[in-house]
Amino acid sequence: MSLPFSVLDLAPVASGSTSAQALRNTLDLARHVEDLGYHRYWLAEHHRMPGIASSATSVVIGQVAAATERLRVGSGGIMLPNHAPMVVAEQFGTLEALFPGRIDLGLGRAPGTDQETARALRRTPGPLSVDDFPEQLHELRAYFEDGGTVTPAAGNRPPVWLLGSSGYSARLAGLLGLPFAFAHHFSAENTLPALALYRESFRPSADGLSEPYAMIAVSVTAAEDDATAERLARPQALSFLRLRQGRPGTLPSPAEADAYPYTPLDHEVIRSRQDAQVVGGPATVRQKMDALIEATSADEVMVTTMVHDHDDRRRSYEILAGLYGLVSAAPQGDLARR
Repeated sequence: MSLPFSVLDLAPVASGSTSAQALRNTLDLARHVEDLGYHRYWLAEHHRMPGIASSATSVVIGQVAAATERLRVGSGGIMLPNHAPMVVAEQFGTLEALFPGRIDLGLGRAPGTDQETARALRRTPGPLSVDDFPEQLHELRAYFEDGGTVTPAAGNRPPVWLLGSSGYSARLAGLLGLPFAFAHHFSAENTLPALALYRESFRPSADGLSEPYAMIAVSVTAAEDDATAERLARPQALSFLRLRQGRPGTLPSPAEADAYPYTPLDHEVIRSRQDAQVVGGPATVRQKMDALIEATSADEVMVTTMVHDHDDRRRSYEILAGLYGLVSAAPQGDLARR
């Protein structure tokens, strides 16, 4: 199996640590996975989340690109309703000018935060809506055209991806002939319908793709054996539970997760979340990943690993790279540019 694997990083802030350390960990992990043969490294935009340090996404992308040599680096994603399209064009045109051929612009249509924070980001007094996303996307893409007046966006267009967790962005990506990344890690029930809709809707485009290209984002925790991996994955489950309860915080330790007083409903919420995750020792991870890849016919897999200890996170990516021989699977030609 020779499809490319990539990384989605939220720069997790572990309990007892700091956002500064989380960002240093991001740079270390990027260099590490580049050596392991991963294809691209994306950062996610989240705001007012104590456990996520990647809120200034374009800034972190620049730092990761500067710290690496071959990785494609990009956004997974920029939430376009939060920003003026011209500002996004300027930022990513600058990144593409500095790191030509290595930048991806992944876009989402949801604010990804509360309305108060979204208004603070966009400085818009009225309620924000995602209904004008196609118009925002058209405006943004126009700024990258040769001969435009927005510097340095004009002539420095990175590949544009659409991100989604339902059918809306899947269909739009297909109609526009753009690559599509689906958030299987938090919307597993919609994965197969969305990918089918994307492929059915796909129309080749002059500035996009000649055929559909679908990537799935998957939560993976790999360790030396199943029991260890399950313990390492518990903090992520507790973090998700706290988020659902409106109490987001830093990423707890395994000991904190073990000591938490879960209710029966808590266990049910966590169990439904974990059904979509890949957690285990090498044999278990390989079996689950192979089944998911076969079911989705994904062209690429993007892995996110949220564990408390940075060394455990590095090791998880090492195990996955070993299972799939990523160095030899590094994409070539047109695929490498996407």
